[in-house]
Amino acid sequence: MPLADIEPVSRESTAAIIARQLREAIMNGSLPPGTQLGETELAAQFQVSRGPLREAMQRLVSEGLLRSERHRGLFVIELEPDDVYDIYVARSAIERAAALRVLRGDRERAADLLTETVRAMADAAHSGDPTALSEADLRFHEALIEASGSRRLVRMARTLLIETRMCLSLLQRTDQPVKERVREHNRIIDALRAGDEQAVLDHLEAHMEDAVRRLVPGTTLT
Repeated sequence: MPLADIEPVSRESTAAIIARQLREAIMNGSLPPGTQLGETELAAQFQVSRGPLREAMQRLVSEGLLRSERHRGLFVIELEPDDVYDIYVARSAIERAAALRVLRGDRERAADLLTETVRAMADAAHSGDPTALSEADLRFHEALIEASGSRRLVRMARTLLIETRMCLSLLQRTDQPVKERVREHNRIIDALRAGDEQAVLDHLEAHMEDAVRRLVPGTTLT
């Protein structure tokens, strides 16, 4: 059969479904850092055999979201100060590249999409929902990267953004005023609309720098 006649299979495998749900649980804190994953309990909860469960967990090991300890099992990663620094350095490189592509494309459409996420942040802050606030914050950065049109940047950012969600849970405990958090994102949008490349990059860097400083006092990106 010619390859051109092969149709893609859209059905998600059992292992992929389990992996996705475990990612979400790690991201939203249902599986906190350091949690040990027991095969027996998870297989019963998912109502699956251990085969697809093990495959799913190995996917998360390869993604860096689970760590394996010899003779002990699998655990949700715990972010050390060096990990936080590394996450934001990598994110900074990816988001700078994404922003440059957006500036050379339909930046007005991208700015409109980003404005929606900031509006969701403000609404979450007004209603006192820190989880929704962090989700909207994360969606801002996802939307920026997606607006670049680069599948590779999106793919590279996927695991980083899950780890970022873990960082945002910690960031909620710092003294950053929510209004300032919203203003930081709006500054990026305003510079994007104006087509001011240097301002966009400066505001992105300042945003990342501020997060690292709050999460790891005494540490800077540069």
